Amino acid sequence: MPKVVIESKMYHYAAGVPPQNNIQCAIVFIHGAGGSHKHWAYQTTALGKKFLTIAVDLPGHGNSEGKPYNKIEGYADFIFDLTERVLGTKFVIAGHSMGGAIAMDFALRYPTKLNGLILIGTGARLRVASAILDTFAAGKLFPDLVNYAYSEAASPELIKQAKWEMENTDPSIYYNDFMACDGFNYMERVQAINTPTLVLGGAADRLTPPKYSQYLADNIPNSQLEIIEQAGHMIMLENPQQTNTCIEHFITSMASTV
Repeated sequence: MPKVVIESKMYHYAAGVPPQNNIQCAIVFIHGAGGSHKHWAYQTTALGKKFLTIAVDLPGHGNSEGKPYNKIEGYADFIFDLTERVLGTKFVIAGHSMGGAIAMDFALRYPTKLNGLILIGTGARLRVASAILDTFAAGKLFPDLVNYAYSEAASPELIKQAKWEMENTDPSIYYNDFMACDGFNYMERVQAINTPTLVLGGAADRLTPPKYSQYLADNIPNSQLEIIEQAGHMIMLENPQQTNTCIEHFITSMASTV
């Protein structure tokens, strides 16, 4: 995996590079709470044939060093530092769930760095149930979370992999991430996002239901909404083909308007 050093810490990311380095656009993918670059495997592989795709491991996640933050702004600043070193050019930022919150904060504070914004399975506010926070705070896991994250149409293999990932992730990572989510409330701020935006919601998402996506699309200027069928919260894993089609169409349509 490619890596970059920031303030003496090693951070990793997965990358997809088009043949002959024929790069039309760069997309930076940001995973959700407790996740890693692996949640974007279908995107870095398929979309990486046409675009430069980068899926980061946030601090303390996956193969990256450092410690997880308990505030969204900390993660957004990390993305700024990483992209300045790895890209140094404008890009499209795509975030899932907590990653969507990071992407929104980035779009508000660093708008000149972006060509586009993609929000997947996320919301302008991400409250977390106290029972979930208390469980992770006590150093325990909350396995029922996996069942809420996937739709009934999800394959048994996806569910099995998700449970394995949770069992092998330190509860403190989830705790910090969910604290960051719980403190995120941009319902009165998303109207100030000026970056062209694609909002993707899962029709069967129980964690950030379609009404969350509708709110974003209704309140972010120059945005468009797509609801993905046969998908719960983990849209990009449950229905990667439709997810990728929407992303590619969004980026292509942006390029055609320039």
